[in-house]
Amino acid sequence: MRPVSAIPDFYYFCFAVYEPFLTITGFIGALIDPKTTHNSQAPWLTSDPPPETLPTATLVTIVQLGHVCALVGLVNLFVLSAARTHLHANLPLQEKMVFALLTPLVIGDILHLYITLWALGDQKWQFWNWSPMLWTTIILGLTLMVPRIAWHLGYGRYVHTRDGLVVEKR
Repeated sequence: MRPVSAIPDFYYFCFAVYEPFLTITGFIGALIDPKTTHNSQAPWLTSDPPPETLPTATLVTIVQLGHVCALVGLVNLFVLSAARTHLHANLPLQEKMVFALLTPLVIGDILHLYITLWALGDQKWQFWNWSPMLWTTIILGLTLMVPRIAWHLGYGRYVHTRDGLVVEKR
């Protein structure tokens, strides 16, 4: 049986439930303890320990970054919910709207992974020195990037160029 939605349950759960949960949780963590959020992003050299107090600009940046991440999660929830609710009878348009949302996000996923590893410099392959937060960032990022790539490849969802004629004949 061909898929009859561009955003079936698995993808909806990943991007409209799981991702907002992760991003909102991260934002709350940054609000509660911005110093730990900052200091646990990457390993610190023993010769250059993390700061005891964060400069105001760093504090504001950490909280703003957390806010933007939470906002992205909420945008996912609202756009995907609207696409499922209001475009269920127009699958080609539903697919285009979801494509418009997920394409910049998959580009962001890839760049996020690349920039994170690039920023680690010589330490990028020293996995034993990675902080738990860095491991979490990489692994959770992959749990979103892989389904986004699968969505773009058409796995388990309506793809108009493949499924359009079958749906139209019904």
